[in-house]
Amino acid sequence: MDNSRQQLKRTVKKHIPKDWLCELRIAYRILMESVNDILRTGWVTNIIIITTMAAILTIFGVLFRFTLSLSTFAAELGNVLEISVYLRSSAAPDNVMDRIRTVKHVKSVKLISKTEAWNNLRKDLGLHDMDNPLPDTLRVRVDKPESTVEVCNSIKQMAGVEDIGYAKELAKKIQILTDVVRTTMFFVVAISAALTITIINNTIRLVIQARKDEIEIMRLMGVSNWYIKIPLVIQGAFYGFISSVIAVLPLNCVQGLLIQMHKFFLIPVPVFAQNIVIITLLLIGTSFGACGSLWSIKKHLQV
Repeated sequence: MDNSRQQLKRTVKKHIPKDWLCELRIAYRILMESVNDILRTGWVTNIIIITTMAAILTIFGVLFRFTLSLSTFAAELGNVLEISVYLRSSAAPDNVMDRIRTVKHVKSVKLISKTEAWNNLRKDLGLHDMDNPLPDTLRVRVDKPESTVEVCNSIKQMAGVEDIGYAKELAKKIQILTDVVRTTMFFVVAISAALTITIINNTIRLVIQARKDEIEIMRLMGVSNWYIKIPLVIQGAFYGFISSVIAVLPLNCVQGLLIQMHKFFLIPVPVFAQNIVIITLLLIGTSFGACGSLWSIKKHLQV
């Protein structure tokens, strides 16, 4: 019965000509309802809500910006990290290089001939003429630090390779740093979402209770459910957006400090890092606010 009624309603609605002026009036009315809901909440309450959310989003934004810089530091350390592949005296360096280039995650391969290495060593240490004890060496770079062990295991099995060496401890520390950064960001996003949605939920619940009689009258008059819901969703999105804008302000100070740190360590600043953080803050703040409103509506408003 309900399905047939809904089907009939959709069929009739398709044949009703659209009045765009009426649609604009409805949109204007919904917007004004949102403004009225915000004003009904009270200036003190609004300031407390926005300030609390801004503090939460500021913490997220600062940590996110630090994460981008830490990721750049880890990537630069990974680029410096090389695998030294020592070849047997009977091995053809060019053939081994070609095979290594086919290994997944290998970024580049450079040959250091034993003659070149021995001449440099003699020059540095002032050694006298003697037989060259050094092997031909290949310097292998990988695309990601976490791929170092996998690449080493693949190269070890190749014919002509006598031994392999790399900064194992440095590779482990880079991997640990990357894992810590990712885990921290996950928990920060989860905590920010939980706190933001909780704040919005309590606010919208108070608004619903204050408008309980008005909403009941609109439901009895046959007003669309979305006409009742959308102003509340806009209110939550408004809180999230304004809080995000406020949270962007402290990032300028953080950006200056991080730029100085990058210059000190001679590591390039991540491209568009500040813009990425600002856009992410605005999207997360607005979406969390809207989602908190929707969750509160489903929980406290039966329409």
